[in-house]
Amino acid sequence: MPMQTIPAVTRALLIANVAMFLLQQVAGDWLIAYFALWPIDGSRLFDMSGGGVLRVAFEPWQPVSYAFLHGGFAHIAFNMLALWMFGGPVEQALGPRRQIVFYTVCVIGAAFAQLATIHWFKPGDFYPTLGASGGVFGLLLAYAMIYPRARIVMLFFPVPIPAPIAVIGYMAIELVLGVTGTQEGVAHFAHLGGAAAGFVLLRYWLAQARSRREE
Repeated sequence: MPMQTIPAVTRALLIANVAMFLLQQVAGDWLIAYFALWPIDGSRLFDMSGGGVLRVAFEPWQPVSYAFLHGGFAHIAFNMLALWMFGGPVEQALGPRRQIVFYTVCVIGAAFAQLATIHWFKPGDFYPTLGASGGVFGLLLAYAMIYPRARIVMLFFPVPIPAPIAVIGYMAIELVLGVTGTQEGVAHFAHLGGAAAGFVLLRYWLAQARSRREE
């Protein structure tokens, strides 16, 4: 899909993420220190890759800003591929305004799921969370709910699968990986939090639409 045919909000998100990733290559750890999502439990000293030390801690803007940072080329490439694949169709169904609200709610929902996981289950851990995955998982869930007859080809299982089955299966894998502690360094519960926030918001909008029809 050419860039000019991608819906406006999805296109803006793609551009913003790529621009921030390029800026990371110049600014290095400064962006992570201030704009990644840090745990809510106190503060720690953070060793900068170029030398020097900064004290880092949770800040109120981080539940949004963390979603525009990425840990490497593979990380951003996977997220942007998914954003490109699912963001456009979802935006065409929701419209640009609701797309902005939906994506933001998913990102924030993922952030608070991650903060809660560290606070309650890993209180000794203190590391940054970054990446658009929370918003992307929300879009993936929305795609399956809006287009239930669509089929998805997963990277690790290259066979077309009905979107609802693929998404439920993917979420189940994420839950198992999160509970068992497999794939350390991947915020599985943040992914699930983003999807859960998106599900609740879509159900709310659906209930509103039904209520208006019944009036």
